[in-house]
Amino acid sequence: MIALLSPGQGAQTPGMLAPWLELDGTTDLLAELSDAAGLDLHTLGTTADAEAIKDTKVAQPLIVATSLVSLHALEARVGARSAWAQVSAGHSVGEFAAAAAAGVLSAKDALHLVGVRGRAMAEAAEAAPTGMSAVVGGAPEDVEAALAAHHLVGANVNGGGQVVAAGLLSDLQALADDPPARARVIPLAVAGAFHTDHMAPAVQTVRSEAEQVTAHDPQLQLLSNADGAPVSSGGQALERLVAQISSPVRWDLCQATIRHSGVSGAVELAPGGVLAGLARRSMRGVETVALKSPDDLDAAADLITRSTEETR
Repeated sequence: MIALLSPGQGAQTPGMLAPWLELDGTTDLLAELSDAAGLDLHTLGTTADAEAIKDTKVAQPLIVATSLVSLHALEARVGARSAWAQVSAGHSVGEFAAAAAAGVLSAKDALHLVGVRGRAMAEAAEAAPTGMSAVVGGAPEDVEAALAAHHLVGANVNGGGQVVAAGLLSDLQALADDPPARARVIPLAVAGAFHTDHMAPAVQTVRSEAEQVTAHDPQLQLLSNADGAPVSSGGQALERLVAQISSPVRWDLCQATIRHSGVSGAVELAPGGVLAGLARRSMRGVETVALKSPDDLDAAADLITRSTEETR
C-alpha cells in the first residue's frame, strides 16, 4: 500500500498550477477551492511571481489547493485512493491537505480553514520580528542545547539531520553567529516563528472557525504532526490541526510511523519534492515519487500499481 504525503509552506513556485489545469476537471475543482479560500488561486498559481506567492496568506491555501488538484488528477489515472492508499500525512499546513485526502475534511472545508489560518498567522507574525532558520547537521544533543541557549524552539523536527529553529530574529542571528558544532544555520524566507507561542493569537482565530466545520472519522490512517501517531477520530484530527499552529511539527515521528506501517511506497502530492527528499534519507526501503507536474503521474501510477499487486 501507499502513503500519501502533502508538502508545507515553502514548496510553492511560480506557475506551479498551470500544467495541472490542462487536465480534465481541474479548472472546475480549482474554482471551488478558490471560492472556499477567498482567493483567486487560478491567477496566483499560474501568473503570479515569486514575491506574490511568498506571502503567508497566499502560500498556504495555494499549496493545499495544488496538492488536492494533483490528487484529483492521480485518482483520475489510477482510481479512488481508498483502493490503494493506507496512510495520509502532511507537513505543517500540508496536514490540511492530508486531512482532506483521509476524508476528515471536505476539500472546500480544508481550503476555507487554510485561508483563515494563513491570514491569522500572517497577522500574528506582524506582532514581533520573528523568523525561522534551518539547522542542518550537528549532533542532536548539541543542536538542542544551542537552541535552548538562544531561547529558540525546534519548530520543525524533520529527521535526516534537519531541525528548523524559530523565534526572534535577534536570537536566530545569535545562533547563526555561534552555530552548533558541525552544523549549518540557513535563514528561511518565512514571515514569522510558525509553530511556536508567537502564533497563539492565530490558534484562537482558527479554532473559532473550525467549530463551524464538520469533521469525519479518517478513512485512511491520518498521522498527526504532534507525535506521528494516527488520529482516532475526526474531532481529534480537527483539534490537532488547530493546535499545531503553535506547536512543533514532528515530521521525524511521522516518517517513523510510515516506515513501520508496512507501506512499500509514498507519493508526495504537488508541489512535491521536499518531503520525498527527506524520505530518501529517513525512510530507506520506501520507494517515493514526487508529483511536480503531470509528467510525474505515470511514475506515481506505476508505483501504485506495483504496490497494489504486491498486497494481493
